[in-house]
Amino acid sequence: MQSQLEIETQGPGLYEFTGRVHGRIAEQGRQCGLLTLFVQHTSCSLLIPENADPEVQGDLQAFFHRLVPPSSDPSMGYLRHTYEGPDDMPAHIKAAMMPVSQSIPVQQGQLMLGTWQGIYLFEHRNAALSRRVVAHLT
Repeated sequence: MQSQLEIETQGPGLYEFTGRVHGRIAEQGRQCGLLTLFVQHTSCSLLIPENADPEVQGDLQAFFHRLVPPSSDPSMGYLRHTYEGPDDMPAHIKAAMMPVSQSIPVQQGQLMLGTWQGIYLFEHRNAALSRRVVAHLT
């Protein structure tokens, strides 16, 4: 199975799409294998954090914003790639620090995620964007 998922974002944040991935697996009828997810963009990431407490997502976002602030922040004055806005190069840096792909085992048609895990796209840009994630089950 290979397909694409479009994920609409509304600016920085974590966007869970676990249910959509599970739906694609169910549509294909595959019972076992390894699912690989890959995001086709250079300014967002894929994470599998806790999905029970929304404070986790907020804390992750706050941490990475503090670690890599916008290029308009005086501490980021060394950046040269700034013509696409103050969020662009910091978004590329964050994407370089975090995974752009994830591998998840599938057994009996189920994602083998832990009880509190979810699949998220971590958007690093300020604008609303449409992101593509390729899903490949082998």
